[in-house]
Amino acid sequence: MAIKVPGKRYGKRLEHSKVFGHGGHGKKGGYADLLITPLVDMFVIIVLFLIANFSATGEVLMMTKDIQLPEAINVKEIEMHPVVMISAEQVSVSGNIVGRVEDLVKDEYLNIPALEEKLRDMKKQFEDLHAMAQDDANAFKGDVNIQASKEVEFKIIKRVMFSCATAGYNNINFAVLTKGGTDSPPAASAAAPAP
Repeated sequence: MAIKVPGKRYGKRLEHSKVFGHGGHGKKGGYADLLITPLVDMFVIIVLFLIANFSATGEVLMMTKDIQLPEAINVKEIEMHPVVMISAEQVSVSGNIVGRVEDLVKDEYLNIPALEEKLRDMKKQFEDLHAMAQDDANAFKGDVNIQASKEVEFKIIKRVMFSCATAGYNNINFAVLTKGGTDSPPAASAAAPAP
């Protein structure tokens, strides 16, 4: 039997470690470190892809299932302006409901007071913002987009147009789907009413 030199003796757990053990020929652990660099690279590529495919103009219209837009052939590209949405149930401006269609059908008046008030507030905010910025080049032009469903009666659309004109929005554009061949999918565009 061999004689062992007295000294420190490490426990069985540390006997095969590289620091305390003999030669570092211990068992390899089953735990692998998560590699952060490839993960960060992957997220950077995803962000760059999303930025490259993002529309610089932004979403002008909110497409909802209760508004079926009409189709038109002669259209121009829609621009960013306040949007009045008219569905079969309600009228809203930029997502805020200003009236219910069933109530508007019963009224005898030509204007919609809540719609006029909301549009006047938006006009005042626009003018105040540009006055504070001293931006005379982008003066208020009175542009508004109307996104009306095909099923809505013309009486309601006429009242919305009158309310827009009374509030100072005289340049009215209607949101439509571009009617084209089978090669091109429909896209949202604006059709200006005939003068």
